[in-house]
Amino acid sequence: MHLAESFRTARWIRIVNLLLQAVLFLSLFGGLNYVAQNHFGRFDLTQSRRYSLSAETRSYLDRLEKPVRIYVTFRDEKDDEELAQAYTDLRGLLREYVYATRNNDERRQIAVDFVDVYQNPKQAQALGIEQPNVVVVTSGERRRLVTIDELYRIKNKKTREAFRGEATLTAAILDVTAAERKKIYFVQGHGEAQPDDVSERGLSQLRDALRQRNFDLAALDLTRDRRIPDDAALLLIVGPTDRFQRFEEELLRDYLQTRAGRIVLMLNPGKQHGLDILLFDWGIIAYDDVIYDPSAAASAESGEILINHYTPHPITQTLINNQVYVLIGLARTVAADPGAPVEDGIKVQTLAATSESAWGERGYRLPGPRQYTPGQDLHGNLGILTISERLKPANLPLSVPGGRLAVFGTSDLITNNRIVTLGNLTLFLATVNWAAERDVDLNIPARPIERFQLALSQEELARLRLGLLLVVPGAVALLGLIVYWTRRS
Repeated sequence: MHLAESFRTARWIRIVNLLLQAVLFLSLFGGLNYVAQNHFGRFDLTQSRRYSLSAETRSYLDRLEKPVRIYVTFRDEKDDEELAQAYTDLRGLLREYVYATRNNDERRQIAVDFVDVYQNPKQAQALGIEQPNVVVVTSGERRRLVTIDELYRIKNKKTREAFRGEATLTAAILDVTAAERKKIYFVQGHGEAQPDDVSERGLSQLRDALRQRNFDLAALDLTRDRRIPDDAALLLIVGPTDRFQRFEEELLRDYLQTRAGRIVLMLNPGKQHGLDILLFDWGIIAYDDVIYDPSAAASAESGEILINHYTPHPITQTLINNQVYVLIGLARTVAADPGAPVEDGIKVQTLAATSESAWGERGYRLPGPRQYTPGQDLHGNLGILTISERLKPANLPLSVPGGRLAVFGTSDLITNNRIVTLGNLTLFLATVNWAAERDVDLNIPARPIERFQLALSQEELARLRLGLLLVVPGAVALLGLIVYWTRRS
C-alpha cells in the first residue's frame, strides 16, 4: 500500500471516530435531559420540610377537578426588601404547586403567570388586574384576590413572623374550584345602604371587593319575598332606617336558630330597628346612645373616632398584628346583654371597642352640650362590634355548626367614603369570612421566616475587604508560580 494512501485512510478513520464520539456524546446528553425532564424526583431534606407542600394541600391538588391559573403581580423590587422577600417566597411556593399537578391532565393542572402591571398595562387590564402586589387565583370565570397581608403572620406591626402563603393559596384554590360560590344577600326594604350606590354613602366599593373575593351577591326584600332563600350563606343588613316588621324578625330568628344562618347586622345610632328580640335571643344589646370620645389619641383630625382596642379572635388578628386603626363616625354601643339568659352553647364576645375615655350619650336627642352623665351614660371601652355564635345545641354534649351573628354599632365604616381606610375593609371582610365560615385558616402550618444577620465593625469590614482584594488573588498567584517552577524543574 502506498504511504500517502495509508495516511489518508488513517485520517478518515480519525474523522469518523470523532464524529461518532460527538454523536454518542449528544445522544447521551439528550437522553439524560429526557430522563431528567420526565422521570425525576425531588427530595426535601430539611427537618421541618419547609420547601414542600403539606400533605393536606397535596391531597386537595390530587382531587383537583378544574384547571387553575394564578396571576402574580409582585415584582423583584431591589429597593423594597419586603416586596423582594414576598416575591421570592411566592415564586418558590408556586413552583411547588405547579410541580405537584404536573402529572394531572391539562384540565386539572395549575399554571402560574407573573404580570407586571406597569410594563404590561394592557395585559393586566385584559385580565382585570388593576393593582400591583396581589395574587389573583382564577378558575374559569371565578377569581379570588389575595393581598400581601394575607400571606404573612405579622408581629409588632412590622416584623414578619411566618409565611402562611400555602394556607391562603390553598384556601383560594378550593374557593374558586368549588361547585358553588357562597351567596351573600343584601337585605333591603328598610332604607338600608345600597350596593349599587356610587355616592359617598353607597356600598359600590364594598360590592366590588366582595365580588373580587368570589362571593355571589343578590338583593333580598323580606317584605316582598317573605322567605330567606336556601342558598343564602350570609345576610348583610347595612344601616336600616325603618323598623323591621314582626314577621320579618321571626324569619330572621328562624334562619339563625333552625337553619344555622349567618347575619352581619350594622345598626346606626338614633334609628329604631325592630330586632330587639332577635338580639336578646343571641345575648347582644344595641344601646340607644351615641358614642363620644374626647381623647385626642382616639380622635382623627376630622373628629372621627379611631378604634384600636381589639379582643384576640380570627376576625381581629390581622388588625392586632399590624396595629391598624378602624375609623368610624357616629356609632352606638353594642355589647353582651347583661339581662339576657345565659344559654348553654352560645358564646358572645365584644371584639372591637373604643378607648377608656369614651362614653355613650343617652341624651343625644336633647339640646345642649354633650357631656358624660354618671349613672345614665355608659363609660369606658364601649363595643362597636360584638359577635354571638352558637357552638352546640342547648343541652347536648356535642359540637355542630350553629348560627353566627355579628353586630356593628355603625354602618358608615364600609361606605364609599370610609372603606378606603385599610382597617375598615380588613375588619369587615374578616367578619364576612368568619360569618360565612369560609375556610381561610386550613390546618396547614405557617413556614417560619429564617433571618441571618452579619454584624461587622468598620475595622472588621476593612480587613475583610483587604482579604478579598489582596489575599485571595495573592494566594492564587503564588500557587501559579509554584506550579510554574515545578514544571520547569
